[in-house]
Formats: sequence, C-alpha cells, structure tokens
Amino acid sequence: MRVGGTVRVPGDKSITHRALLFGALAGGTSHVGGALTSLDARSTARVLRQLGAEISPLRPGRVVAIRGRRRLARPTAVLDCGNSGTTTRLLLGLLSGHRFSATLTGDASLRGRPMRRVTGPLGRMGARFIEHRGDGLPLTVRGGPLTPLRYEMPVSSAQIKSALLLAGVAGNVEVELLEPHGRSRDHTERLLRAFGYQVMEREGWIVFRPSGRLEPFEIQVPGDPSSAAFLVGAAVLAEAGELRVAQVGVNPTRTGFLGVLARMGATVDLVEGTEQFGEPVADLLIRPAELRATEVRPAEIAALIDEIPLLAVLASRAEGTTVFRQVGELRVKESDRLRLIAENLRSVGSRSEISGDDLYVEGGRAAPRGRVRTAADHRLAMAFAVLGTVPGARVSIDDLTSAAVSFPNFPETLRGIRRRESA
Repeated sequence: MRVGGTVRVPGDKSITHRALLFGALAGGTSHVGGALTSLDARSTARVLRQLGAEISPLRPGRVVAIRGRRRLARPTAVLDCGNSGTTTRLLLGLLSGHRFSATLTGDASLRGRPMRRVTGPLGRMGARFIEHRGDGLPLTVRGGPLTPLRYEMPVSSAQIKSALLLAGVAGNVEVELLEPHGRSRDHTERLLRAFGYQVMEREGWIVFRPSGRLEPFEIQVPGDPSSAAFLVGAAVLAEAGELRVAQVGVNPTRTGFLGVLARMGATVDLVEGTEQFGEPVADLLIRPAELRATEVRPAEIAALIDEIPLLAVLASRAEGTTVFRQVGELRVKESDRLRLIAENLRSVGSRSEISGDDLYVEGGRAAPRGRVRTAADHRLAMAFAVLGTVPGARVSIDDLTSAAVSFPNFPETLRGIRRRESA
C-alpha cells in the first residue's frame, strides 16, 4: 500500500467532552468549533440538555452553540450515557456538587465498567451514592455541600482526576491529588487554568484551588491524537509515500505513542505548530518505516493507554518481541481489551501472550489472515482495520461500525489515504 495526501481527523474527544461540560456551567452562550460529532460526544450533549443546558445539534462542520447555566437543573428522567465512560465519570463529579438526585445508566458495555474508583473519593467529599447493581451502572448520585479532598489515586486516570477536579469546581472546594504511575492527560487542568482557577503541581501532587469562574467562551477543538494514531499506524505500515494529518492536538500527555513509535524506528515529524486555548496543535508528517521491538514501561502507560491496541498490531509487524508492562487497566475499558488484543492477534496468525498484567507481542512477516472479534470496542476495530492494510492481509472484523463511537467515517478515511503505486 502507498499512502499520500493531507487528511483531517475528527475533533479531540477529551476536549469536546470538557468543552460541552464547561459550556453548560458558563452562564451564557459559548461556541465550540471543530467539536467531535461521535456517539460519545452526543451522549454528553444529550445528558447536559436533560440537565438544563441548551446545546445545538452536533453536526460535522458546524459550530456548536451552548447556552449554559451556573447550576445544573434537576433531571426528570434517567441520564443515559450510552457507551461513554468519560461522560459518566466526569458528570458524577459535577453532580456531586448539586443538591438533587440523578440516576445514570448506559449501554451493556458501560454498565459493566467500574465506578467505585470515582464514587469512593467523591463519597469522601460528601456525595452519596446508591448502587443498583454493584460496582457499575445504573447508579444514583445525591449531591450536596462538599468538603475538601486530599487523595492518592489508585491508578493514573484522567477520568478519575477530572471527576474530582470538577467536583471541586461544582462544590467550590479545594482538591489535592496524587497520581501513582505517570501523569494522565491534563486537558481539564489546562481548561481550568484558562478560566482563572489555580491548578498547580507541588511535590508530585496536583493542587486545585477554586479561585476562578466559568464564563462564556469560544474554542476551536483540535484533531484527536488518538484518532490520528490509527492513520499514523497505517502510514507507518505502508510500502511508500508520505501522509500529512493536519491540525492535531499534540498535548504531551496524549502523544506518548509517538515516543514509542520513534523507538520502534518510525519517524513522525511535527510541523507548523501553534497553540489554541492552552493546547499545542501541529500537523503530523508520517512516512513508512521498518519497525523493531521495544519495551513500553509502566510510567508511559497513562499517556498512551488508548493507543495500545494500535501499538500492539504494529508490534506484530516489528522485528523482535515487544512487551507492554503493567497494562491491566485495559481489562476495564469498553471491553477486556487486554484479553481481546492477544486473542485477536493469535487469530490472525501472530504470537501474543499475557503474563500477569504484561502483554507480549512477537513480530512476524507473514500476511495477517483471520477473523477478529471486537466486542463492539471501537479502538480494537480500528486497530485491526489498520493491520488489514498490510499487503496480502485478509482480516475480517466482526463490527467495524463501532468506530463511530470516536471516529465517524473511519473506514472511508482509511481507504482515502491509499494511493495507486503509479501515482
């Protein structure tokens, strides 16, 4: 396969979620350009409308208008968060500072994801929770006055961290957090600073002071680096050409996968860099490369957790055995990603094993052929679709439509970067 051209990826999912949430609390009309229009983003917009915000439809190429209110309104029905763990966990933080009850639910996948890692520390702040089916959804939160929190997080997680910081915003209280294994993505911290909140680092702790105020704003959401990663991977596996992915967010807490790719022998250049609303943005230039194995260390995982499926399929084409250390967190994503990555790699002819929380992937040159089971996990579907671009590959994916959760029109975009050898 030869690649070429310039392509854009959908807006950053993490920033879109946060922009919608902040706009709903800004007390005026905010405008969000380049917002992701995926199913997850629409879940956030839908539940915020139930909580009193006025949000225009999320449509490609359209600026989203949000008419917010300083305090959310009591919902009259259950809040359905769809497949979105980010929607659920961040909303639990905001609702903890509101004096009413709300019940959250989601699809079958989301109902199986753990919530006590968020509700536990929120309960220490004063929120109350009713579990209807154990550690998961549906879940009822009863908010109210909150107290300050100093908390050592059990895992490095942007969702947990953001939920607790947003509880600090809604409850107007101080929050201090310590992440154990590397800094997770920091979009919430950057946005809060833009609104005048103090978010500092002190001896490894993240220290939040409720000194700011959410005001109406305008933001242009950059391209999502996690979505861009799949096109980067396809270009790296290509036989020739050069691909340009325009206006991608290159926040260093989101681009750990680029460092891993560099160690594996790939070259991704960042050009025409700018900054938008505290977030660095650049074009990515990618060329094909011969890959070699590497070791992905525990301290790196937080900055590339969503890209491990893609990195694993690339490792299956590298010389040697790549090991991903301490990736047990993958077991509680949209699926048991850890198990499914290994099983699916074996299904298409690669060698992959799990030992404890470590994942081993042995590279090979044979064309991948076989059936892939995704459990409706969008990142698994896209990763193995990339593997399917290898010459001679015959990879059958059970559900590529799940890609729409984060990357609408992904199959068409992936096909669009291919060029004829004579071009």
